Amino acid sequence: MNLKHLSLALCLTGLCNLSLQAAEKPNILIIIADDLGYSDLGSFGGEIDTPNLDALASEGVRLTNFQAAPTCSPTRAMLLSGTDNHLAGLGNMGELLQDYQKGQPGYEGYLNDRVASLAEVMQDAGYNTYTVGKWHLGRTEETSPKARGFDRSFILVQGGASHFDDQFAIIAADPKAIYREDGKQVEAPENFFSTEFYTDRIIQNIEADKANGKPFMAVLSYTAPHWPLHAPDEWIDKYKGRYAEGYEAIRQERLERMQSMGMVAAGVTPNTPLASALPTWEQLSDEQRQREARSMEIYAAMVDNMDHHIGRVMDYLRDTGELDNTFILFVSDNGADGNSPIDLPGNREWLSTGFDNSLENMGRKGSFIGYGAQWAQVSATPLPLFKGFPSAGGINVPAIVSHPSLSKQAGKVDDNFYHVMDVMPTLLELAGVKHPGSTFRNRDVHPMQGISMLPGLHGKAMPERVVGWELFGRRALRKGDWKMIWMGPPYGTAQWQLYNLAVDPVEANDLAKQEPAKLAEMVEEWDAYVKRNNVLLGDMNFKYGFETCLYEYCFK
Repeated sequence: MNLKHLSLALCLTGLCNLSLQAAEKPNILIIIADDLGYSDLGSFGGEIDTPNLDALASEGVRLTNFQAAPTCSPTRAMLLSGTDNHLAGLGNMGELLQDYQKGQPGYEGYLNDRVASLAEVMQDAGYNTYTVGKWHLGRTEETSPKARGFDRSFILVQGGASHFDDQFAIIAADPKAIYREDGKQVEAPENFFSTEFYTDRIIQNIEADKANGKPFMAVLSYTAPHWPLHAPDEWIDKYKGRYAEGYEAIRQERLERMQSMGMVAAGVTPNTPLASALPTWEQLSDEQRQREARSMEIYAAMVDNMDHHIGRVMDYLRDTGELDNTFILFVSDNGADGNSPIDLPGNREWLSTGFDNSLENMGRKGSFIGYGAQWAQVSATPLPLFKGFPSAGGINVPAIVSHPSLSKQAGKVDDNFYHVMDVMPTLLELAGVKHPGSTFRNRDVHPMQGISMLPGLHGKAMPERVVGWELFGRRALRKGDWKMIWMGPPYGTAQWQLYNLAVDPVEANDLAKQEPAKLAEMVEEWDAYVKRNNVLLGDMNFKYGFETCLYEYCFK
């Protein structure tokens, strides 16, 4: 029986509306970049060649005020649960749990069972569900994607790893990358390159189930451009010499493009809190400048290569006729990463003895480098700081949405405040799927805290609301256009700082003393956030992210 006759038969039996609704359910594709900076994409002001994502932006909507968590696994927990990371199990990153956090609810270090995952809900609603790439939400088979609603998966368990097939991870204490396919541990295949392989696999997964007629919900979670910075030679060669002018010149170029695009107001200047301690380009030696330029060339190559493979996914969806029925969200999981991998537990000796980081081998198999705090601050232009901080540079991330229903908004720059918790409620509303409420699959679950972005995406005003952040003891809270931040030295004063983002989007002018009533109001909201989400506050006993150095220069 062909589709036309089937539809007629269903109508005659009273099931026509149900059939049509099922046929119209949109596919969903979530693409996550790992540690991509706010201004890296061409459509966000960057000089890196990203034609496929730029085309997605021109056909869809750029979200210039989309905010995540300061680091990766808390963001991913919120994206897949629609609720705060302190409830979903990633109150802290699993690798950095403190003694007072261990064993406490919300600090399991994996996506816990007290949330209904997006994949589980969509699976129950009749979707094919897939994820490939970075998981970072549980190490065991019992906490793998297979156990959390994904029909097919191939994932990296840890937060990062070599992008080649040598399969080393990023922490000396946990040195081998662990991959799982549909829950079972596997090895990386020969000639593996992460971005290419994950793209191949997501296309294969969608193709394999195409005949069952179900819509799909796919999460394509790249590990690019997270360190170690790796790219094929031909992609690195493309950027040879591009960054020889140094940090200041590239930052200024980006700022001017962002202003011409209407993303940044004409009077805004970059906020660079570390500038007093870190070296300018001119202060570096010739050898240091060569290494710095090379590291940024490799980073740019990774982003360009990722864009190329995203283009392959777009081509596949277009060729199979699925693109016009696919809602696409592209987002980074946090801001650019200026933290040095050398400060992770045990890494200093491991990195100095186990890898070839010569200038000639940088970016190739057997190397392990990051690109440092100054380039990360360039990637964050014009926002302050980077990954690990609740400042704008750590949590404001590039995001793009595209769907034919947004055709009237095509090319728009949307500055509404959206949060990563809003992804799940948005997608459920789009698909006509209800959240299960307080009970799901015979267990108690938290309700979603995010809200649907669809009204804002269609040009309507979003409601004012209160959203909080806490990670590594650093804190922030936003209410409307007001934001307050608490960080210990050297990055903060160990007191609340207050900013009016409507006039100060780069968080440069602390109004805590001038606005005591507003500060008191915000502090009261913070106390309620802590209680509502079981946030445990205490000292952090690790060095990673608490000292920023570049060669002999240190901010500490």
